[in-house]
Amino acid sequence: MPNTGERTRKKYLHIGGLRQRWILNTIMPVLALLVLIVTLFSAGVASYYYGGMQRGLEIRAQEAADSFNSYFMNSYAEYYQMAVYSTDSFEDKDRIELQFISPSGRIQASSYGLTVGTSPRTADIPEAVSTGEKAVFQGEDPATGERILSVSYPLMFNSRVVGVLRLVTALRDVDRQVLLSVLAVFLIAAVCMAMVVVSNLLFINRVVEPVAVVSDAAKRISAGGYGLQIENRYTDELGELVNNINDMSLKIGRNEKMKTEFISSVSHELRTPLTAINGWGETILADSSGDPAQLRKGIRIILREARRLSTMVEELLEFSKMEDGRFTLRVEADVDLRSEFEDAIFTYRELFRQEDIELDYDSDGEDLPPISADPERLKQVFCNVLDNAAKHGGSGKRIAASVALENEYEVVRVRDFGPGIPEAELPYVKQKFYKGSSKARGSGIGLAVCNEIVTLHSGKFDIANAQGGGTVVTISLPIGN
Repeated sequence: MPNTGERTRKKYLHIGGLRQRWILNTIMPVLALLVLIVTLFSAGVASYYYGGMQRGLEIRAQEAADSFNSYFMNSYAEYYQMAVYSTDSFEDKDRIELQFISPSGRIQASSYGLTVGTSPRTADIPEAVSTGEKAVFQGEDPATGERILSVSYPLMFNSRVVGVLRLVTALRDVDRQVLLSVLAVFLIAAVCMAMVVVSNLLFINRVVEPVAVVSDAAKRISAGGYGLQIENRYTDELGELVNNINDMSLKIGRNEKMKTEFISSVSHELRTPLTAINGWGETILADSSGDPAQLRKGIRIILREARRLSTMVEELLEFSKMEDGRFTLRVEADVDLRSEFEDAIFTYRELFRQEDIELDYDSDGEDLPPISADPERLKQVFCNVLDNAAKHGGSGKRIAASVALENEYEVVRVRDFGPGIPEAELPYVKQKFYKGSSKARGSGIGLAVCNEIVTLHSGKFDIANAQGGGTVVTISLPIGN
């Protein structure tokens, strides 16, 4: 048997597995969604800032290139003079560098004068020269290592590229803006994720802890701790689960107690008649005188005790059939309920007279319509009820029985005038094995069998305390069943 430490370790492994599944099933999808949102937002912000800057540079470069191509490309001297003038008078030279570059790639004029005579060595310049179309470059400047964005437009003379107008701007400010925007949305996503994780951990802890308690209690119940109760501190579905576990534990405990009492009772009930049979058998054999009176008395006792054993065996067999679903009826179409009940009355009246118990039978004489029923099973019910009335209420020395038609039912009543049944035990008297505080002989399954038989007939089997004392059993069978 595992010790407490091992049991605790297994419990926490189980809890860890539950948390792990919860994280995989709830937190991971949220994390994936947030990562997707951050990625899409970052891509959108980058596209917005870089695209906007590129479009702005393209528009300005195209306007300037068109102006040069239209008005200042009549001669090289005019072109060069206008290029120097344009770079000197360029208004945004603190943010953007305006360059005029020869077809060989060397800067001829620049708003940032220190770069004149150098070669930028970026891909947009040879592309504009070779294709005669606009070219764009975004990346690291080979000369400075700085991230830049440049747009190059060809300058044409006689349909030949004689130069390139190029606008260049650094991307550090835009990179910083994009980075700040991405960091901001990342922090928001991180806060949201943290809130989701914390709320989920708080929730799963509130679920896991009671589940662990319930699981541990269920193991203890399965190990034999019947009747164990869990403290219920919950008002939701967990509270309902705890209530169900507690109710199950109580019922299992009660059933186990009843089974134990049943085994003890049956053992005692079997031992008593067997002892009497063995004792009287030995007495008869040992009686050399052959006294007829003694012999008859012994045989009568042996027969009575043998009858008790047969009754108990029959009850046990009926109970076995109930448990495994073999308990069935052999229904006949036209059964006279009064006749069957009167047969049971006739059988028990003489037996009760020997025990000094008066059996009063009241028949109103009204004809009862035949019903569909199993006559043998009904007689079994009637005999059991009459026998119980003598066992438990025989001290009243009187039993009253009746049969009558009431509404759509044929109703049989058997009342004794004994001490009755304690009110607390009434709800359980029809349960199998239950004997309550009664000390009378019996296995405790007779009434359960009777209830099953009547229920199979679509009837009702009720037991209650009668007004004025004693117990009354009411058997109601529908006419049209």
